[in-house]
Amino acid sequence: MISNNILGYEGKNIAIIGGATGMGAAAAKIVSDLGANIYIMDVAEVNYPVAGSIKLDLRNASAIATAVAALPERIDTVFCCAGVADGVQGIMLINFIGQRYLLDQLLATGKLGRGGAVVGISSVAGLPWMENQQQVFEFLDCRDWDSAASWVNEHEGTDSYGFSKQAWNGYVARESLNYLKQGVRINAILPGPTDTPLARANADTWLGFGSDFRAAAGVEAHTPEQMGNALAFLGSAMSYGINGQTLLVDHGHVIASMTGAWDDPVMNQLKA
Repeated sequence: MISNNILGYEGKNIAIIGGATGMGAAAAKIVSDLGANIYIMDVAEVNYPVAGSIKLDLRNASAIATAVAALPERIDTVFCCAGVADGVQGIMLINFIGQRYLLDQLLATGKLGRGGAVVGISSVAGLPWMENQQQVFEFLDCRDWDSAASWVNEHEGTDSYGFSKQAWNGYVARESLNYLKQGVRINAILPGPTDTPLARANADTWLGFGSDFRAAAGVEAHTPEQMGNALAFLGSAMSYGINGQTLLVDHGHVIASMTGAWDDPVMNQLKA
């Protein structure tokens, strides 16, 4: 007999970094409807019911420590959904360094422990990480806040959206065993074009990507709720055993391009 709590969210405490809008808000509402207690950490106002809303600027290490202290003693799942586009000051601090630091704090304090899960939002823009593995791992080896921020300042082109997503992909793959030794799974999704406020603000590039593929396939750009469903699945008890994975949620656009089933000039550049 299948339980109504098959995803295992009933009564769980869920922290969502960047959950005021977009995919993070969609995931929050989905797991809230499944019985979870939601704690949002975001610089923006939260305009839907949650158990707790914590103001947080990810560019400030002390603010992150304060936010972690404000969370309950037990956090079962963390959704890392904060993200900004190129042109925002401190993009690497927001998109990766700050979120990794927050996860480190949760693990160090024991608030995130055995049976827990982390799910991040990466991007197709981070797919070249394997070809750039040496640089990505060199950055990831900078484990504390100051050394990571200094490394970015010293390496041209790395304070960028694309490199932040390469970092996420490399981090999930390389650190999954270390997380598992602490009883925590870590995965991420790689969303295809999704109709979020951030995407609309960069519509020509973000929503234009793959438009020919979607037209040929007869599908639309994804909704935040569809990405929220993928996040909720990976953070749930039902995905037990899935660890260290970056899951493409893009109607099959990337894999069709990589196998030659679809010819996409942009994807051809990513393969090169």
